[in-house]
This record gives sequence, C-alpha cells and structure tokens, in this order.
Amino acid sequence: MAKKKKKFYVVWKGRKPGIYESWKICEEQIKGYEGAKYKSFLTKESAEKAFAEGYEKVKGVDARILAFTDEQKNLIGQPVLESIAVDAAYSSGTKMMEYQGVNTLDKSVIFRRGPFPDGTINVGEFLALVHGLALLKKQGSKIPVYSDSRTAISWVKRKKANTKMPRTAKNEVLFDLIRRAEEWLKNNTYENPVLKWETKYWGEIPADFNRK
Repeated sequence: MAKKKKKFYVVWKGRKPGIYESWKICEEQIKGYEGAKYKSFLTKESAEKAFAEGYEKVKGVDARILAFTDEQKNLIGQPVLESIAVDAAYSSGTKMMEYQGVNTLDKSVIFRRGPFPDGTINVGEFLALVHGLALLKKQGSKIPVYSDSRTAISWVKRKKANTKMPRTAKNEVLFDLIRRAEEWLKNNTYENPVLKWETKYWGEIPADFNRK
C-alpha cells in the first residue's frame, strides 16, 4: 500500500490561526467556527507562503499548483489571459453534452450551446474550439483559444472530427454541426493560436463546468 502523503493545513480564521500538520488539530480550530477560512497544502513551504500572503490569494488555486517551485512554473510558463478558454461537459446519466467558451481572465461566458442528446465530450470540445475560432475571426481578433483536450486540438489541426459517436435520431443536429465545423475549417484561415491548457500547472481550465 502506498504511503499517504503528508499534508499541511493553514487556518487563517479560526480559534487559533496557524499552520498545522494534522487534520485533527486543524479541525479543532475550525469546526463550528463561523466563517472559518482554511486550506490544505502539499508542502510546508507552500503552506508558509500562503499563510503569509493571505486566504484570498490562494482560496481558488489548486494545491498542486501552489506546491510547484518557481523553476517548475517558469518551465511551463503562464497562460495568456487575453484569450478564450473552451470546454465541454457530458453526463453519462442523461447522455447530454454541452459546451461553452469564456473569457480566460474573468470567466465571463462568451457563448454556450446545448445540452445536446447523445453527444460525446470530444465532439463538444471540438465544436467549442471551432465556435471560438469562428467567433474571433468574425470579430477580427487574433487572441489565442485554449482547450484542455489534446484530441479536440488534433481534430482542429486536421480539419476533421475523427469521432466514433454512434448516430441516432436524437443527435442528428450534432452531426450537422460537425459537418459545418469541418467545412468552416477547410474554407477559412485563422491566425489565432490554438493552445493546450496545462491543467497540471494551472488548475482547471476557466471554461470548466465544475461538475467533477
């Protein structure tokens, strides 16, 4: 059995603010305490830095990102905030798919389509990318478009959605959208960089539907 990694817990607002190496002790500081502010970290260094910088600066940041050294962050770089981020969501229960594009900086929704029945996540990611590219070309904008799907990015580059999505009476609209997206890619050029969102370093893509 793999050894459980040690965590460090920062309490900014609680009975006794500080850094704790035990969840049990941390819990004693926050349980029943109104408006408690706390967060777990993967390294002592990232916990100490976060405690000094304050809760607001790190509350929504993935603990994995905070644990990276400056050298590691510099190797991958930072996302271009003046950009569009796209993503798709799929429910295995309802078999419904939807996709959206947002402003990377403030997460404001630029477009959102669906839900579509009998879709797949890859098809949604592909349609979202092409939708974003077409919208930006119409606006005369050359800003990047981010996706966390290598599959969708490869389909866009090949100008072909290599989907194995079963065709049903319910998803004809999706096959029509795929056809139109492929035609747009074949008949148009664009200067917008299509970039991979580095989830490991930057956390979830801003367009994520937060349904995990």
